[in-house]
Amino acid sequence: MKYGWWQRLQDELAQAWNVAIKDVRVYYLTPPMLMFGLMMPFFMFFSFSIRREMAAAQGIVRLLALTTFFTASSAGPVIIPLERRMGTYDRLLAAPMSLVTLLLGKTLVGAFFAIVVSVVPLLVGLLGLHVTVANAGMLSIGIVLASLAFSAFGLVFASIPTRSVGNIMMPSTLVRWPLLFISGVFIPLEEMTPWARAFSYLSPLTYAQDLMNHAVLRAGLLNPWLDLAVLLLAIGVFLVPAVLMHRRARRLGY
Repeated sequence: MKYGWWQRLQDELAQAWNVAIKDVRVYYLTPPMLMFGLMMPFFMFFSFSIRREMAAAQGIVRLLALTTFFTASSAGPVIIPLERRMGTYDRLLAAPMSLVTLLLGKTLVGAFFAIVVSVVPLLVGLLGLHVTVANAGMLSIGIVLASLAFSAFGLVFASIPTRSVGNIMMPSTLVRWPLLFISGVFIPLEEMTPWARAFSYLSPLTYAQDLMNHAVLRAGLLNPWLDLAVLLLAIGVFLVPAVLMHRRARRLGY
């Protein structure tokens, strides 16, 4: 019995990994993924940073947070409605594959995209701008946990019963933008008024940004262990409602 439980877990993880590999190969250059997951964070960063005095290291940290947040949270809302339209979503669940395993694979896809895209500004900072990282291990763990958390966050919106990417991206953007502006990416937490800072703690991006500040600038406001704990907790907090809402969408025929 114990061996059977362990073998089942291995099979589920292998299925989730295969889903992730398949999606990375198929969707990494699709127009919606390029627009929402790659171009948008860079455009937003440059539009809000132009003509502002900002050190290179501070700019790289903010760009890392932006790319991680937008790229990871865009994967599910782009991929799942496309697969619903093509019938791939139903075929995967008939493999047989559990919904939890499928969504875990989609979470890995978003995290992979975010990590790869985040490497670009990081390399620019390290090689081109000579930015130094105070704690490389903390930065690596922070990017991975943030990518997983934001990818699971995107799956909540991907549960909207539709086969159109646009129908999901609109409500997703309406939620992500307020979370972005209260997170401390553009206005540091220490410069916020107390009431604004209280709202900032509602955004998971706040903890990712603060952890990256610790790792690169040695200048975070919160305890880095708190940042890590919140990001780790956020993965489960977002995955659970995502699974429940996707089950409801399945009952509705999506």
